[in-house]
Amino acid sequence: MDKTATLRKRLPRDERERLILEEAIRFFAEVGFEGQTRALAQRLGVTQPLLYRYFPDKDTLIERVYEEVYLKRWNPEWEQLLKDRARPLEDRLSAFYRDYCAAIFRPEWVRIFMFAGLKREGINSRFLETVQNHLLVPLCAELRHSHGLPGLDEVPLSDMELNMAWAMHGAVFHIAMRKWIYDLPMPDNLEEMTLLTVRCYLSGCGETLRSLVGKQRAAA
Repeated sequence: MDKTATLRKRLPRDERERLILEEAIRFFAEVGFEGQTRALAQRLGVTQPLLYRYFPDKDTLIERVYEEVYLKRWNPEWEQLLKDRARPLEDRLSAFYRDYCAAIFRPEWVRIFMFAGLKREGINSRFLETVQNHLLVPLCAELRHSHGLPGLDEVPLSDMELNMAWAMHGAVFHIAMRKWIYDLPMPDNLEEMTLLTVRCYLSGCGETLRSLVGKQRAAA
């Protein structure tokens, strides 16, 4: 039975809401946030007033899509994994990106994120603030520690140093963009490609990091 026929049946409220939300995720991933709720209702085979019984307006629906696609896939244990100095840093980063990419390397995640950035829906800024505060700042601290450099409490983190971490993180995300935005030919093993990206960054960042921290220490 297709989703339209299913929605026309008498269903428990939470089940019907779940079906609407799942289709909304697919809808916005395909057409972006320019897509209208009227078109979504037609696609579901229901009336727009019925849709509004579950989601009073489009902003409410977008917020639920954000919660479902981004917040529910966030693992709070990632930060602790990055800080676990009982393991080598490359081992920690490899384990983190293996799990992180399993959560985000999905067409709906990537496409909704790009559409949200173009429409400035706030999804990107909220998610990227979380990435920066809970992943990249701790990563910068661990990179310093692995190279025997002063901690962030001794020498404050500079914008340039933070942007180095963003460059590596962005390189990983660009793998997903190449596949689901640009539709370019990609290796079958995206995990291996991700881990090679991380390894290249770690092998080349030491000298630059020492220089940046040295300049920041002198300025402080």
